[in-house]
Amino acid sequence: MIRKGYITAPLLGALWMVVLSVTIAVALSFATGDPFRPWIRGSLFWGAIAAIGAAEMAGPKSKGAQWGVLLALIGVSLTDYGPILRGAETGMVATVMCAVAVGVLFVWSIRQILTDVHLGQLTRHEFEAAVIRFLTGFGYIFFTAIVLIPFYVMVMTSLKNQSELMQNPLDFSIDLSKGTELLRSYDELFTQFNFGTYLMNSFFISVLTVFITLAFAIPGAYAVARLRFRGQAAFSRSILLIYMVPMIVLALPIYIAFSMTGLRNSFWGIVMIYPVTTIPVALYMLQGYFRGLPSEVEEAGLMDGLTRLAVIWKITLPLSLPALASVSLYVFMIAWNEFLLAFMLLDDPSKFTLTRGIASLNSSEIPRQHLMAGAVIATVPIMALFLGLERFMTKGLTAGSVKG
Repeated sequence: MIRKGYITAPLLGALWMVVLSVTIAVALSFATGDPFRPWIRGSLFWGAIAAIGAAEMAGPKSKGAQWGVLLALIGVSLTDYGPILRGAETGMVATVMCAVAVGVLFVWSIRQILTDVHLGQLTRHEFEAAVIRFLTGFGYIFFTAIVLIPFYVMVMTSLKNQSELMQNPLDFSIDLSKGTELLRSYDELFTQFNFGTYLMNSFFISVLTVFITLAFAIPGAYAVARLRFRGQAAFSRSILLIYMVPMIVLALPIYIAFSMTGLRNSFWGIVMIYPVTTIPVALYMLQGYFRGLPSEVEEAGLMDGLTRLAVIWKITLPLSLPALASVSLYVFMIAWNEFLLAFMLLDDPSKFTLTRGIASLNSSEIPRQHLMAGAVIATVPIMALFLGLERFMTKGLTAGSVKG
């Protein structure tokens, strides 16, 4: 019965309107500071009605029907009976933005969802395809909101001053007319809180961690993948066993050992302990990739008189650049974002890493916008690095998984 088009279309339309109304209401509330909230019953009703009309838009149907549904949704959304309710003080511009967003986004997206849906009997393929498209759209919106909303709140909070936060801490809109005054918190972090030093410390430690990790992981992974020795299989399977022991359990022994040896509160202590947490995962990632490389190429190099180390340097590593890039990026992100060890072992502000420096801002004496600005400074560089090198990371991971 549910595979009837006149049941599937309004059902998916009603649910999709709820998803969109919640999304648009939250987005406009953050962007404008005006109160918007979704009306669930209204969303279910208007979504079902509009989806019935949208079911007739699939394929080469009349564009008049599309415009009719669009204008009807915009008109309803301008009233007090639309899918989204507004406060009495909401301005006309924000109201029109809300109505247009509801109409345009719903008509465009529901046409994608109901591409093969008509008001008659649906085949199993048509019904399942429509449901999958609905769930896919919901997943995109849900997970995008989980990622973007905290980041948006963090950025907007960092651009405010103390009086604005005290007046309305839930207002995440921004006044662009202030110009460079919006960046006051960032300027104070670098001039008064020594954040330039924290950035350089984190970069220095992360780069060193990457080099040390690769120096141990490359020969180790190659040995596991290519050489034959007693206990090879057991070693290969037990590489990641270190992650079964939570770092918090090792915190006290590490603190005592580093205090007794004079390594606490030093760069070299941090550089020594960070690779311990990154070498196992680097070994695991690289051994799968090395196994996927053609052994005939390496054997030809050995027959030509190259030593095993020369084969690794001249043949294996050039062929493994995608895997090395992905491992380097992953290790760099681990070292850049590490907090527990840095918090436990570093006491001198001149040696703080970025995460340790941000923790020092979490005080009642320091304005909240400075903490948010510090979080933005820590997040943006690693985000830009990941987005810039993401194709190498994906290529390295998938190549190792398929060939290994």
